[in-house]
Amino acid sequence: MLEAGGWRRKAGQVAVRATAGVLLLLGAFLGGTPTGRYLARAGWEEGRILLARRPIEALVADLGVAAPVRAKLQLVLAARAFAEDSLGLPAGGAFTTYTDLGRDTLVLVLSGAEPDTLAPVTWWFPIVGRVPYKGFFDAEDARSASAALAASGRDVYLRPSPAFSTLGWFDDPLLSTTLAADSVDLVNTVIHELTHNRYYAPGGAVFNESFANFVGARGAERFFRSRGDTAGASRAAARWDDERRLAVFWRTLTGALDSAFAAHPGPPARAARLVAREQVYAAARRRLVDSLAPMLETISPRYAARVALDNAALLARRVYLHDLEGFEAAFEASGRDLRVAITRLIDEHRRAGK
Repeated sequence: MLEAGGWRRKAGQVAVRATAGVLLLLGAFLGGTPTGRYLARAGWEEGRILLARRPIEALVADLGVAAPVRAKLQLVLAARAFAEDSLGLPAGGAFTTYTDLGRDTLVLVLSGAEPDTLAPVTWWFPIVGRVPYKGFFDAEDARSASAALAASGRDVYLRPSPAFSTLGWFDDPLLSTTLAADSVDLVNTVIHELTHNRYYAPGGAVFNESFANFVGARGAERFFRSRGDTAGASRAAARWDDERRLAVFWRTLTGALDSAFAAHPGPPARAARLVAREQVYAAARRRLVDSLAPMLETISPRYAARVALDNAALLARRVYLHDLEGFEAAFEASGRDLRVAITRLIDEHRRAGK
């Protein structure tokens, strides 16, 4: 087994070097532009991640690895098999290997927005199209980009992310930052990322992420139930219920802000829009703390008091929590068969041409 893993890693190393070379050439082709340098850095970091992969099966068989870690690794293998066999999500070689990053944070993700309109800052990249976020492997680069965006007068929101997907282009490893999650979030993440392998609409970040969020949550619940783990299934369902409650809250807040901004149109009324927004956010904080927080089953009440409230943070959250009730409706219409619902939602999105 270890010898087989060894030759796979050697083959993977050749592929990684070639891929990193392509991305570096693409960066050069873009003429040393910021986007070119960004892509070159991303290619380099991805290459490092892929080169450091170790087969999960070998780690599970290694008694020198702590038992709780081996149990989590086995859970990942089971979750990827379930996603492929029961949900129809193409796994390929994804999540069959593990990379220890040697640090607590994989990437810092930057979002920005105009302070007096609900207009996100977007960035364009090859393959994925235009997206309302930008990830940074280097913390200093992330802070510098955040400061520059804030200096331009925008709201900024910088947050860590423990995982990402290469959309099936490579066999993504499980990362140490992902392994740190509890069992429910771990399974959710595996299924979420494999959903991107099944369908990813270029330029459609809101649908892509919210759809994967739905599949990850409902998939995790079904996974635990299939194993007779009713406690795990209940925890997965409770977390999804909390996400749905928050999605309604953020949607309502978005509508309130949109109305407040519309009541003060035009450049001369910018100051009035900013005053109105602070009033809306202050009222939202009170509702969040007094009304919503007591209803949340899996999220600490401290979240309600501390969560950032500005346009950048709001729009970033809505990327992952948009139209969850629409996904739920499709799930119910599919007889609560998640595999059928996945196909139905993808077909509907394709037909709509969104």
